[in-house]
Amino acid sequence: MTIKEFQELISAQYEVRDRQRGTPKTFMWFIEEVGELATALAGDDQENKSEEFADVLAWLCTLANINGIDLEEACKKYSDGQVEGYK
Repeated sequence: MTIKEFQELISAQYEVRDRQRGTPKTFMWFIEEVGELATALAGDDQENKSEEFADVLAWLCTLANINGIDLEEACKKYSDGQVEGYK
């Protein structure tokens, strides 16, 4: 599955509700998932880490969807040599 396909899947399942919630509240859900990922990374449960990475990606797609951002297109800056050096 491509990034675009995953973003479209998330859109089909959640975008109507996500747009109703709006960006500020959706961002808070995203941050909560990032916190859960941080907790998972401190442990040894690989299954939990995997689940939390997926949740963070799903919420990132949600934020992108409700803000009109194509993540696959946005990520091309890394594959097109537009990013120099280290971040």
